[in-house]
Amino acid sequence: MAASYRQWLNDRLYKRAALASNTPRPLWYVGDGISTFAGPLQRNALHSHSVPVLLSGLYGSFRLRSEGERWVTCRMAIVPAGIPYEFDMAGEPLSVIYLEPSVAGVSALVPLLRDAEDLSGLLFSRMGENYGLRAFYEDANSATWAGDALRDVITFSKARQRRSMDARIGRVLRDLQSCASERRSAVATAQSIALSSSRFQHLFAAEVGVPFRRYRAWQRMLFAIREIGANGANFTTAAHAAGYADQSHFAHHFRRLFGAAASPSMSNIRG
Repeated sequence: MAASYRQWLNDRLYKRAALASNTPRPLWYVGDGISTFAGPLQRNALHSHSVPVLLSGLYGSFRLRSEGERWVTCRMAIVPAGIPYEFDMAGEPLSVIYLEPSVAGVSALVPLLRDAEDLSGLLFSRMGENYGLRAFYEDANSATWAGDALRDVITFSKARQRRSMDARIGRVLRDLQSCASERRSAVATAQSIALSSSRFQHLFAAEVGVPFRRYRAWQRMLFAIREIGANGANFTTAAHAAGYADQSHFAHHFRRLFGAAASPSMSNIRG
């Protein structure tokens, strides 16, 4: 009996090890105006983003709720910038597309949902088209073509976007994305587009959905993620390159922005 049990246990461990070896590594792709994460997650506590996001369960449904609302079960969801929400993937893979407002507004994502339902400004669908998003996770070389694929997905629905962004704010966004590690004050940025600081900050929040300072912090986080994923930097090196005081400061901001610790989604990643 003991020998049979040991054989059964060894077989189980072998199969689990084989499965783990075939599991794709998490992907972080940080592109010009569109970024994505694809990989398994657990529960991310209440948090909000500085840009609109499209969430897609890659193999099944997941639980989601906005602040103060009930949990819903869905396959896809759109969360506008600034809306607090949380989700529970129970260890299953999720794809998240982060759409910079310089590329398109949240309305450009809406056509990607079928039979969308509203939950306090958050849109969700119980069905999922996938749009090839699973391939981001399954293809070991997806970082080489993710940018083109993401732009195709957005172009597919962008024509239905409701309106264009103020050109001055669009210019500021492009500057922030290209110099994410630099600290730029709202006063200096306002002067660069011939606006008062108060008028600029009001206009920025109206166009982007979050205050200037918060969006600048988002770009700094993306810079750090790119350093880790694409350039192979460790957390400490990436944190310093992005302007954080230390790794602890970076970890604190990561948890605040994503509702979970950095290690589960940032360890052993490809980008």
